[in-house]
Amino acid sequence: MRELLKISSFLLLSFLLLSCGEEEKKPRTRPYTTEEVKEASKQMGQWDSQRQKDEIEMYIKNHGWEMKETGTGLYYMYMKNGAGEAAKDHDQVFVSYKVFLLSGTLCYSSETDGPRVVRIGSDYVESGLHEALKMMKVGDQLRVILPSHLAHGLTGDDDKIPPRSSVLYEIELLEKK
Repeated sequence: MRELLKISSFLLLSFLLLSCGEEEKKPRTRPYTTEEVKEASKQMGQWDSQRQKDEIEMYIKNHGWEMKETGTGLYYMYMKNGAGEAAKDHDQVFVSYKVFLLSGTLCYSSETDGPRVVRIGSDYVESGLHEALKMMKVGDQLRVILPSHLAHGLTGDDDKIPPRSSVLYEIELLEKK
């Protein structure tokens, strides 16, 4: 219920902000139609996606990294190539990791929380993490940047990651079963 309230509030605020730039300032005499709300949501989503893409690309440029982008918007670069077996859907993998906000704030780390166990394609973790793990072999170290739609979306994680935040993962695939 709380997430639905957050999303509804975001959509309403977004629609109101988009309509602020209209030349005509007549009082509204009818409620917004479903189509008007959908269009405003679509425009806000496109604007936010572009904002995040620009933010990520500036972050990469400022760090001097050469990262590739997948079709979903995940950015990645290999820091070390492993010699182990490739990970695939349904594999249970053990990873060491660090998760940062693009501000540099460390949110989570296997150094404090211990290695993470993930069943690829099945566990309830960020969709971008599943995508990244399927690109790895045992021993690989990968740096990935997940835009919010591949991380914690409109709501954040209700702890250390704010709503609509891109995150940086540094991952090492330790083992797979």
